Amino acid sequence: MDEKDLTILRRLYRNARTSFTELAKELGISDVAVKKRVKRLEEQGVITGYTVVLDAGKLGYHSIAIVGIDADSDKLLSVSEELKARRYVKWLALTTGDHMVMAEIWARDSKELTSILEEVGRIPGVRRLCPAIVLDVFKRHGEGEL
Repeated sequence: MDEKDLTILRRLYRNARTSFTELAKELGISDVAVKKRVKRLEEQGVITGYTVVLDAGKLGYHSIAIVGIDADSDKLLSVSEELKARRYVKWLALTTGDHMVMAEIWARDSKELTSILEEVGRIPGVRRLCPAIVLDVFKRHGEGEL
């Protein structure tokens, strides 16, 4: 990976809709060369997909929580799979530290969030939930530098 690849990654990280022609002009290479570089980065697994960044509030989700979840060790993977299947879980990770699993949960309001947390707490193997309500977001994926 060279500086041109890093420039491509930085620009696509900020805006995945940046055209190959735009990148080519910035890098001083052809758009075909940019396309080949991007394809190689995809094949190497450096680029794993393209997405949009959503504003939860504008979609009607006004109660967002980052939830630490502790589970019985023998149920950890089944709890994670169960959470992964839930539509309200927007991000999920197995972690070290204070909690075994961290999840970002979107709800329309505090009443729905309470209901969701109760539902999550009933998943077999879940021992404890530690929700932190998101008050404001200052930085999202794609904002800032790579």
